[in-house]
Amino acid sequence: MTDEALHVLSAGAAKAVVTALAGTFRQRPGDGVVATFDAAGAVRARLVAGDPCDVVILPKPMLQALADDGHVARESIASLGRVSTGIAIPHGAPLPAVGNAAALRTTLERASALYCPDRERATAGIHFVRMLRELGIHDRVASRIRAHPNGAAAMAAMAAAGDPEAVGCTQASEILYTPGVTLVGPLPEPFALATDYGTAVAAKSNRVQAARKFCALLVGSQTRALREQSGFLAE
Repeated sequence: MTDEALHVLSAGAAKAVVTALAGTFRQRPGDGVVATFDAAGAVRARLVAGDPCDVVILPKPMLQALADDGHVARESIASLGRVSTGIAIPHGAPLPAVGNAAALRTTLERASALYCPDRERATAGIHFVRMLRELGIHDRVASRIRAHPNGAAAMAAMAAAGDPEAVGCTQASEILYTPGVTLVGPLPEPFALATDYGTAVAAKSNRVQAARKFCALLVGSQTRALREQSGFLAE
């Protein structure tokens, strides 16, 4: 990829959408895409540190805060859609009960290992630890938590472990695009969480026109079906 590439920094939840559309965008001369995916907090840190970036995809509150600090163009912020935080298991394992708080507590307490993204920088990881505390089981299961830098890494590790009694928690879109794991369903009330993601053009982008075109492609009505298939909730 040359210096003409469009650089995208994205939370892992949007990986399937970005990857699919990057291939289409590459068909336009000079509009290759280089995308980096990580936990939301890590993406924010990369942007603030000055990593090459034309398009950034993060939870919308983070984008608004970045606009306040001059890191993204406020008027370019657009909604990509909401993604539920969900429960995952290795492919082929029996589906556990997670339909209410009591069932979820039992499933998590019985799990041999609990896979999740970064507990300080990833939206789902932060929420998962808070949920364990509110369920009153955090201290009992803490030694079984297997935290990874982001949701995709956590799900890949769970798939590779081959442990049918393991359980994972991350954004539903990350579960759906990871081979070897199955989405059981979203977290039940009162722990349900749907994160609203958005796109924005980086303030220091030197490819503003191409960045705006790619953002428009990401959030456009013509790609709504792709977003829904990738785990983004219909509006």
